Formats: sequence, C-alpha cells, structure tokens
Amino acid sequence: MVALLTESPVLLLVVVAALGYVLGRIRVLGTRLGVAAVLFAGLGVGALDPALALPEFTVALGLVLFVYTIGLSSGPGFFASFRRKGVRDNVLAVGVLLGGAGLAAALAVALDLPAAVATGMYTGATTNTPALAAVLDYVASYVPPDVAARIADEPVVGYSLAYPVGVVGSIVAIAVAQRAWRIDYAAEAARVRGHESIPEAVDRRTVRVTRPEATEPSVGELADRYGGAVRFGRVQREGQRLPAPGDHLREGDLVSVVGAPDALDRVAADLGAEDGAPLVVDRGQVDYRRVFVSSHEVAGRRIGDLGLMDRFGAVVTRVRRGDVEWLARDDTVLEPGDRVRVVAPTAALPAVSRFFGDSYKALSEIDLLTFSLGLAAGLLVGLVPVPLPGGLTFRLGLAGGPLVVGLVLGTLGRTGPLVWHLPYSGNLVLRQFGLVLFFAGIGTRSGHTFLTTLTETGGAAIVAAGAAVTFASAVAALWIGRKVLRMPMGLLIGIVAGIQSQPAVLSYALDQSGDDLPNVGYTTVFPVAIILKILLAQILLASLL
Repeated sequence: MVALLTESPVLLLVVVAALGYVLGRIRVLGTRLGVAAVLFAGLGVGALDPALALPEFTVALGLVLFVYTIGLSSGPGFFASFRRKGVRDNVLAVGVLLGGAGLAAALAVALDLPAAVATGMYTGATTNTPALAAVLDYVASYVPPDVAARIADEPVVGYSLAYPVGVVGSIVAIAVAQRAWRIDYAAEAARVRGHESIPEAVDRRTVRVTRPEATEPSVGELADRYGGAVRFGRVQREGQRLPAPGDHLREGDLVSVVGAPDALDRVAADLGAEDGAPLVVDRGQVDYRRVFVSSHEVAGRRIGDLGLMDRFGAVVTRVRRGDVEWLARDDTVLEPGDRVRVVAPTAALPAVSRFFGDSYKALSEIDLLTFSLGLAAGLLVGLVPVPLPGGLTFRLGLAGGPLVVGLVLGTLGRTGPLVWHLPYSGNLVLRQFGLVLFFAGIGTRSGHTFLTTLTETGGAAIVAAGAAVTFASAVAALWIGRKVLRMPMGLLIGIVAGIQSQPAVLSYALDQSGDDLPNVGYTTVFPVAIILKILLAQILLASLL
C-alpha cells in the first residue's frame, strides 16, 4: 500500500482527503474539526513512511486558492468595518493578538522551545492557516539553506500540536465567561439592534394611508426619511401598481413596505396604521420573481445605478447571498450568484429576468481571465520586500499577497468590464478545495517529524504553551470587551471567534446566542486578524531565530 501511494500522488491526495472528511464529521465536546481534520489525516498517513509526501506544488496551490477567495469575499466587510464602532472592535483584536504573540515569545524562552516550533505553536494556538503558510514561506526565503532544511517541518509540528487546543480553548473561555456573568443573550440583542451596525431581519407589512400629511412628500422622499431602511413595494389603488420615486401616496392607499421591523413600525405610525391582511399579489398587473444575478453587465454594480424603475418600472426589495437575506438598498453592490427579489409589472418580468441573467448554468462557470489576473497580481504583491525597523524585511508571500489583493478587488467589485467577484458557490468550492490541498500537502510532508516530536521530544510542552496562548487571549478579549468597553456578549463572542479566525468557535458562539450578533463581530475583525497574524508570525520567528 505504501508503495502504491508513493507512486501515485493523486491517489494519495484522494485518500488523505477522504480520511480527513470522515474525521472532520466526528463531534468532540460539541464541536468538530471540519476540513481542518485533513491536516491530521495527512499527518497520520505521512507518519507511516517519509516517502508518503505530496509535492510542494500542492501546498502552494492550495494556499493561494484559499487566501485569495477569502479576500474576495471579505473585502467589502473589511473596509466597512472601520465605520462606526468597527474601529473599536479591531483595536481590541489587535491588542489581544499583540499580547498573545508576546506571551508566545515568553513561553518559547521559558520552555526552551525551538524558534520554528514556537512560531508554529503560535499559529496553531490562534488557528491561523495563512500565518503558518507565511512562516513556511519565510523559512524557505530568508533562512539560510542549511538551517531551513533542518527546521522546515518544525512550524507544522508546532501548529498541529497546538491547533486542537486553539479550537477548544476559546470555546471553554466563552462557556466559563457566559456562565460566570449570567448572560441573557436575547435581552442584550434587543437592546443593541440598530446601534452596533447589527443587521435586522427583513419583514414585510401592509400599511393603510390615513394621515393627510403622509400624502405631501413623494415616495422617494419618504424612503429617504427612513435612511434607506425600507423599500416601498406595491400600492393598491383601483388595481395595483409600483410607485415611482416621484409619485405621491393618497389617503386610502394600501402600501406594501419591506424593511427592518423597527423601521416598519415607524412607517406604519407615520402613514396611518398597519393593515393586518397581506396585500394579495394581483398577478395580472404586478408580480414578483426571484432571479439569479449571472449577467456580467449587472454583477459588481450598485442597485441604484441599474435604473430598474426607468427601464422596467421595477424595484428590487431583497437580496439573498448564500443563506443570508437582507433588504436591498440603492448602494448594495450585487455579486454573481446573488438571488434578488424583483417586483415589476407582470409583462416586464421576462425582460427583467434577461437583464439580470437568471442563469444557474452561468453561475457554475468561473471567469478564468479575472480569476487568473487577480491571482497573478496577488503573487506579484507577495514578492515585494517590505522593510521593517531594525533592518528586517519581510514579504507578504504566498499567504499575504493574494489575501491583500483579494481584499482590494473584492471591495472594488468590478473594474470597467472586468468583474472580480466569483459566484458565491464557486468561491466556497475553491476555498474548500484550496484548504484540502494545503492541509493534505503539509500534513503528509510533516507526518514523520510530527510523530518524532510527539513521542520523543516533549510534545506536551508545546500543547501546554498553545493552550496558554489561546485561553489567555480569549479571556483577555472577553474581559476587556465586557468590563471595559461594555460590549454586548453576542457581539463579543463573535469577535473572539474572529480573533481566532475559527469557524468552529463561531458555530459555537451562534449556538449560544441564538441570533446573528456573533456573525457581525466575526466579520468585523476577521480580515484584520488574519493579516496581523501573518505579520506577527513572521516577526516572531525572526526575533526567536
């Protein structure tokens, strides 16, 4: 079997991926490793024989695919996070990560851990795969060849030993804190909605216009009054129609309004009163349809720039991306794969569908030109040396370059005719595939060293150091966020998950809160945490060598 797998790297990759999938489905302490289990499957297979190692190209390709797709999807949220209280949240994340890196350096000296092992331990304790990749790239690029050959596997060993406690340590810290502070997540979420950049669920109500003053402003002026938090849909007045922004409502009109629940309460009070019966769709005059965004002419553009009312007399009321649905706003940038709910005159709906594309087949096709251009730009940026104080230099490398470029291109959305976004499903598939390649590659190539370290050279000290870094960082973030910054616990535990860059911790946080607050905290700090850990891991290695 060893000979067969050695001679067929593709078969070896498939076997490791399959074993990792099985291991990743097993729940331990209420959570599971998911795709990260491929790393441990690779370590197990690689430990059988040093010859069972996938080519280095597997690691590089997997890493580039993973970090670039993360950048594309995280770009808009990354730059938007600096608005309002996003700066506060990111300052907290930066402080905790700096403290964790300092603690890792102190433990490395106190426990006499090898520099590369200690650095790998830090990346594992913070469960950050791109940071590990940056360390491996640093070793290959800046460490003298004779030393690099000797320590090449050590970062992976430290990472793999500390990674499990990196997941469990944060979950334990959250569990202890919420019990000690007796958190009522529902009550806290109700108090902060609308004040912490927290998105609200989209609802629809029918309002009867009974107040004369509600007929004075135009529909567009009414929408502006609520800051874009609502969309006016169909109006029933001797039949049904869609109001243009310049139209005025009349007393007795029944209006369908979509938006956040608290905004809908204000609309109902301002216009008249809520009508309990839903506005039945008159499909002979006005209808609605959910269509996919697959047209390159639409993807990457803001809804307000599409001129839907002028073109078709239509309005987009909701956008669904993946499993999340929210209110459509004029400044919402559409991405390939979005599913929009459009209300329009019945006769115009076929033309509306053609305008958006509405092709599921097209969504399975990736624009290889823009994808390749983005990856190439990321690789070139990763090659640029960046000077640091003290005469040090570093490169963003394979991990940081594509990530930074992905963040920028994901925010831009499109440049002229070039659409940088990938379809949502395509992005997830490439991200998952990249992780499998990366984990399988570094796992099989480091398996023998991992076994030796675990059994002969005191792996327990590495595990203990990793647990200390993880638990201390999580406790510090929770205590400062709660006691000093007075942050809602649901948002805070999402920030802890984002600091760890760990979906398993986010999943646990969502289970505890029962709402979407952890998602907001996670996405606010996730990009900053990833980039900072990439830098800190390289600085830590350079300072310890």
